[in-house]
Amino acid sequence: QVQLVESGGGLVQAGGSLSLSCAASGRTYTMGWFRQAPGKEREFVAAIMWLGRNTYYTDSVKGRFTISRDNAKNTVYLQMNSLKPEDTAIYYCAAESRISPYTDSPGEYDYWGQGTQVTVSS
Repeated sequence: QVQLVESGGGLVQAGGSLSLSCAASGRTYTMGWFRQAPGKEREFVAAIMWLGRNTYYTDSVKGRFTISRDNAKNTVYLQMNSLKPEDTAIYYCAAESRISPYTDSPGEYDYWGQGTQVTVSS
């Protein structure tokens, strides 16, 4: 069982930046970030395939967020710029245990972190 540990959340003003990290205790393949705001379903934010060559984003964060990974460190990152109040949510790191096609479905991910709060004030 692979453990995922996120860090880097916090409070920032609109227009600011935050960087999230997620360290895995073992090898993982596709890694992704999801978020869940109060009263809403968990939604896909970004994903990166295991070689790091292919990345995917939900439309609302394209051009503002960047996902990257360092396989030597088993770590995935999410750089968030130009943050908006609607980005406020708990952000979860997720990972797949096998090589598979890209997916934005939470149910396809095998491992989850505990979540880190991101709050953007207006």
